[in-house]
Amino acid sequence: MYEKYFDLDERPFSITPNPRFVYLSQRHRDALAHLLYGVGQGGSGGFVQLTGEVGTGKTTLCRVVLEQIPENTRIALILNPMLSPAELLRAVCVELEIDLEGTDGSLQQIQDRLNRYLLERHAAGEKVVLIIDEAQNMNRDALEQIRLLTNLETSTDKLLQIILIGQPELRELLARAELRQLAQRITARYHLDPLNREETEHYIRHRLQIAGAERCPFTGDGLRAVYETSEGVPRLINIIADRALMAGYAREVDRIRSGLVRAAAREVAGEEQEISGGWLRGAVAAVAVAVILAGSGALGWAILHEREPAEDHSRAAWQQMLSELGSDSAWSEIAALWPGLGRAEIADSCTGGDEDDIACLNLRGSWNYIVSIGLPVVLELSQPVGARVLMAGMEGDNVMLRYQGQDYRVPLRHLDRRWLGDFHVVWPDDGRILRLGDRSADVVRMKELAAGVDMPAWAGGTDDHYDEDFRRWVAEFQRRHGLMDDGLIGPATRLFLKAPHDDAPSLLMNLNGD
Repeated sequence: MYEKYFDLDERPFSITPNPRFVYLSQRHRDALAHLLYGVGQGGSGGFVQLTGEVGTGKTTLCRVVLEQIPENTRIALILNPMLSPAELLRAVCVELEIDLEGTDGSLQQIQDRLNRYLLERHAAGEKVVLIIDEAQNMNRDALEQIRLLTNLETSTDKLLQIILIGQPELRELLARAELRQLAQRITARYHLDPLNREETEHYIRHRLQIAGAERCPFTGDGLRAVYETSEGVPRLINIIADRALMAGYAREVDRIRSGLVRAAAREVAGEEQEISGGWLRGAVAAVAVAVILAGSGALGWAILHEREPAEDHSRAAWQQMLSELGSDSAWSEIAALWPGLGRAEIADSCTGGDEDDIACLNLRGSWNYIVSIGLPVVLELSQPVGARVLMAGMEGDNVMLRYQGQDYRVPLRHLDRRWLGDFHVVWPDDGRILRLGDRSADVVRMKELAAGVDMPAWAGGTDDHYDEDFRRWVAEFQRRHGLMDDGLIGPATRLFLKAPHDDAPSLLMNLNGD
């Protein structure tokens, strides 16, 4: 909305990665050199480790590396490493397009097939590099399996180079005594710090220039305020600068000074003072009203008043909510979303019971993993210990949590400190298992769902026979989603085929109601 006002061709501070806007500070160039060293030379078969706080640009650097890989290099990129050793090896094989047909799915046979592939690539003069992002989420067994992969070698060369990318917790994880064998094989380490004050100013000017700005709308004290409130973290710089430009447009000022930046930063952090509802939020809302009215006239006004926006809670409110969480209230919240499912039955199913007509899948993954599932989930938090809370939606850097019937927007960076990746998905399911040889309307339904996935999709027709071809397709589908590849369709496989989704409550992905 503010682009024309500030003579910009596009938004300069979108948090969506865009290669055109990449700014490499000296520390980013040093980190990139370490990654390219891992891809090119590989440190004689050792590990290369890159760590950094959330939002410092690790994933952006990974994208830059992928754009610069030599032609004779094969890359396996693992974005969700919360897997068992066998699942991790399968994921690596899927990335490298290694055919696992004919194996029994055992760890040994998968590793033998991977070793054969690596020997073939080495003979062809090619290098194979494994990049694992979010590596701090790996368990000990998976890390040990990764270490064992460095033993794959010829008499002169290692066959696989490995790059571990993660948050600072990765350094703490690898410092444990039981992982010292892996730590000793790390030949290059780099920790990516946030930008300093001068780099932050260059970063802001660089992005504005790419977006078409002929001048910088931020004053000198405004630039300093962006640095001080973001602490040099690029993702926070983007969010605060974008919100400050929006506020400048709303207030019709052409220079963004420190007061405006600090108010924007408080709004981003949820710390705004409730004076007339928060002036910045009110100003942004006024701009939104003007855009709606300009685009759709009286109809836009009617829609705006028909659908009131969700209440925006202060930082104190959501902090208080998190401090009150216990282990049981989340079951009531998820039961309210599924008519016919009782709170006690859900609690029993999710804590080890065997309830009829209820499926509760205990999973471990990332925020993106939850988004891919598309249903509300119950998060297991580490603080308070044993606390559970319903996650009802997500947008950008905010998560909507529901507690005692009230929705709270909580900044993602605060939840990251409390959530280690465990969650529950609940839905009505009779627990029936479909297998080779079955004939039923349920088989027809599963084939219809399979025909709509992007894997590639099942293309064998939608008759009612569970034949061998469909069993093989199901097993491959299970491998790609980190499930046991037994070719049987039970509740977990039905979940990832989106079988519960037709009449299910959806994970809300736009908290503003736009």
